[in-house]
Amino acid sequence: MDPAAYLAAVEAGFRSYANGRASVPMPMHIPVANGGFHGKGALVMLDRAYVAVKVNGNFPGNPRRNGLPTIQGVVLLFDAADGSLLAVMDSIEITLHRTAAATALAARYLARKDANSIAICGCGEQGRAQLKALAGVTSVRRVLAWDLEPEKAHQFARAMQEALGLEVTAVRDACDATRPSDIIVTATGAQTPFLTKALVNAGTFIAAVGADNPDKNELTPELMATSKIVVDALAQCVVMGDLHHAIDAGLVTSADVHAELGDLVVGRKRGRTNPEEVTVFDSTGVAIQDAASAAWIYQRAIAANVGTPISIGAL
Repeated sequence: MDPAAYLAAVEAGFRSYANGRASVPMPMHIPVANGGFHGKGALVMLDRAYVAVKVNGNFPGNPRRNGLPTIQGVVLLFDAADGSLLAVMDSIEITLHRTAAATALAARYLARKDANSIAICGCGEQGRAQLKALAGVTSVRRVLAWDLEPEKAHQFARAMQEALGLEVTAVRDACDATRPSDIIVTATGAQTPFLTKALVNAGTFIAAVGADNPDKNELTPELMATSKIVVDALAQCVVMGDLHHAIDAGLVTSADVHAELGDLVVGRKRGRTNPEEVTVFDSTGVAIQDAASAAWIYQRAIAANVGTPISIGAL
């Protein structure tokens, strides 16, 4: 699955959701001392009915403390017609790339057509996936990278410039990345918002990716209140993500949300309507993205005869 394949899968998932052919219960979160676990599941109708359930552990200190990835987990894919287990998949790649694919999909509708500069705030693996996905749907020529750990930004710049053949520069301060950029991606673990109105120019598209639980917050409520807001799933974003914090601050209500991403995909709502508006995609990560991606991976595995057949509970 390359970025284009993930984009196609995620688009199919959001189309299914917008057309009433998917069901997405609220996620479950289990906090623990050094991180937490979350469980997400969805029914999605594609070539057939699938249910996928994902359980991820998220331990931000893992790379430094334990030499392990921040996110580890598993995706279980089921046939929704008879309940049979179709596949068991590692969730790291799926989580990484389906999140980036949703940003690329949103950029089609919310970024200016002439957008050619991108700020990546948060230079971990998600930041890398985000840039790769956006490079496939925009005419990006310049990338500015910022991270609280300056060396991570420099490593990111070197690696991504070599991988994509783009001009990628590490900067010291967030404002040095965001102010000159047409597209801003926030992919951090921030619990105190750092992206303010003063750091964003008119006409910017912002993909707010990092706030995937109720404690995280990257965009100030004031910025949210003056932007056109599109969410992945409204029911989820009102209790987690940056929309949640703007509502709690009393500056935004759920009625102020312009659309869900699926509404744009099926043409129910328009995306950007003028070059000066600031658009925000509040991306909390919806299980339809996991389910659709897992279904596409399963279909490819069957067609290519790859993977390890297993039998569970069949005696």
